[in-house]
Amino acid sequence: MLELDSDVQFIKGVGPKRAALLGARGIRRVEDLLLHFPRCYQDRSHFACLDSLRPGESYTIRARVYSSRLIRTRSRRSILDVVLTDGTSFVHAKWFNGDRLHRDRVFVTGSTAILFGNSEPDKYDHGMVFFNPEFEIVPEGEERTSDEMRQYVGIYEEVSGITSRQLRVIVSTAIDLLPRVLHDPLPERVRSRYGFPDLRASFDRIHRPTLDDDFRQLNARRSPAHRRFIFEEFFLVELTLALRRFQFRGTDGVRFRTNRDIRERLKTILPFHPTTSQKKAFKEIVDDLRAAYPMNRLLQGDVGCGKTIVAFEAIVVAVENGYQAAMMVPTEILAEQHYLNARRVLSPLGYSIGLIKRTGRKSERRELLERIRSGEVQVVIGTHALLVDDAGFRNLGLVVIDEQHRFGVMQRLGLMEKGRRPNTLVMTATPIPRTLSMTFFGDLDISVIDEMPPGRAPIETRHVTERNRDRVYAALGREVEVGRQCYVVYPLIEESEKLDLRSATDGYKLLRGVFKGAEIGLLHGRMKSDEKEKVMTAFTAGDLDVLVSTTVVEVGVDVSNATLMLIEHAERFGIAQLHQLRGRVGRGRHSSLCFLMTPNGISDTAYQRVRAVAASGDGFRLAETDLRLRGPGELAGTRQSGIPEFKLANLIDDADLLVQARDEAERWMEDAPARDHLIQELSRRGSAGLATVG
Repeated sequence: MLELDSDVQFIKGVGPKRAALLGARGIRRVEDLLLHFPRCYQDRSHFACLDSLRPGESYTIRARVYSSRLIRTRSRRSILDVVLTDGTSFVHAKWFNGDRLHRDRVFVTGSTAILFGNSEPDKYDHGMVFFNPEFEIVPEGEERTSDEMRQYVGIYEEVSGITSRQLRVIVSTAIDLLPRVLHDPLPERVRSRYGFPDLRASFDRIHRPTLDDDFRQLNARRSPAHRRFIFEEFFLVELTLALRRFQFRGTDGVRFRTNRDIRERLKTILPFHPTTSQKKAFKEIVDDLRAAYPMNRLLQGDVGCGKTIVAFEAIVVAVENGYQAAMMVPTEILAEQHYLNARRVLSPLGYSIGLIKRTGRKSERRELLERIRSGEVQVVIGTHALLVDDAGFRNLGLVVIDEQHRFGVMQRLGLMEKGRRPNTLVMTATPIPRTLSMTFFGDLDISVIDEMPPGRAPIETRHVTERNRDRVYAALGREVEVGRQCYVVYPLIEESEKLDLRSATDGYKLLRGVFKGAEIGLLHGRMKSDEKEKVMTAFTAGDLDVLVSTTVVEVGVDVSNATLMLIEHAERFGIAQLHQLRGRVGRGRHSSLCFLMTPNGISDTAYQRVRAVAASGDGFRLAETDLRLRGPGELAGTRQSGIPEFKLANLIDDADLLVQARDEAERWMEDAPARDHLIQELSRRGSAGLATVG
């Protein structure tokens, strides 16, 4: 009899040698092995005849190897070409880079193979071909006797030379030797509420499905057993995050009051009538500021939706209550932009505003830090420089962090520690799908601004190639002629020998030659702070017609007269970055245009990214596309964010289960002993291979 904690070497067919191979991949216990799920399933209840294959269809076939050869292409790539027959016809199966398969003599003439994949017309040989299909070689003598020939079969990722078929046999043996009843970390009342099978039944049906199971659900990971394990992955994450929220709300924070005088002060700073979603977001913020516990809220909204003015409203509430407010941003250019905006919006209220940077005169910095420590400076804006030890506050009551995804969790906490549990508002203009924000920002309450302020002009986005350069330059010239301003954005500062990309410096020289009568400026991250400030001030003031820049203009730069942007080598940028860059235009009442320029030939993935941005201005829809293409860690922009890597769960496809897991986690918060025991039980499973929270 085996237990889930038993060493895998005690499973029949494993032994010490194979156990060492499995252990190298983290599979040491029986439970580890059972959590190594099939990556797909094959229907072996019937096999397609080769003379019935149609192009574009998926098939499982069983046939004998007729011949096998390795082909070398002109570019020295290898293709293993195997011809198979079942007596009705012949079919080719081809594997790119098939040297190892050929060297190991996997496809021996006369042997029986099972293949699963899509059939396509063969351009070079008559008939049909399977490209890189899933396959298994049937051992001699088992062609007609194996039970696998009459059922759905799980296909596993090979582990250290142990084939899918060998893993299938080992897993099945392990399940047979387990007790009839297993300790299940998922409580029965949870399983009953959502219709999930118990642990043993889940292992059995996910590894050994029967013909009673829905084959499409199996391959889509939507069978009851799959859904149970997906829920379990999400549930552990959401329990942990719910506990963080619960504990945070149990602490005392800086509590603000609001009254008629403060409301009147707020009205004086609003440049326009706020949108409905701005008012809703600010009400949620005010409710937090008045609560006994510290605010810990994310303010999420698309580029240009008016998040900054909402943050300034929160700052007014803090200062009017006698506290200081600090805003931390990722770049000096953005810090300078916010500082200028804060002076324009808040100075009429009589507030003292300071800007902390790493650069500048030491004497001025020392004087400013002393004024901040004394409480004379009420609003402080800066970069990471706010985190240094000598940057202290007298009574910090509100922390605002802009572009949160650019900072690690510890940096956020580092600024919060500058005060006594200050209220914290983090902002991001990178739209994040709700499912991702529930994990990436799961310890925060979330407010969303999903409306644009009135008077914002739409942005037309076009994908163009190098052959259209003259037409793009003509459009740029027309904007300059009528007094508008333009951005030209490059991915590099200087030409790279490894990447054939136009650089910002070379582009600057080129554009000065093309547009001889225009005033053209250059901005990049290697410039000194005062040089960058001088260029940005000139562009903001309208003294420059065209700003050639790297991605330092991605956030914070706000010039309402800028109506055209050309992004060179757009295929080198991610969806979120392209959307952020595009948001630098269309900030006034004039219609705006963004060109995404790429070489004539780019990869399919790059083409999908560029076309997605050209087709939609909806940041949240683009974020879902980005999540599908790149995955959650990449979309978030940092692996230190704490997003777990799930074995089965998908944040988009399994959104319904994530919502259920979050709701269920909230139900367990009040019962501390049961909650803590459940987290401990699921965490033990987490160490066995399910998702863990960073």
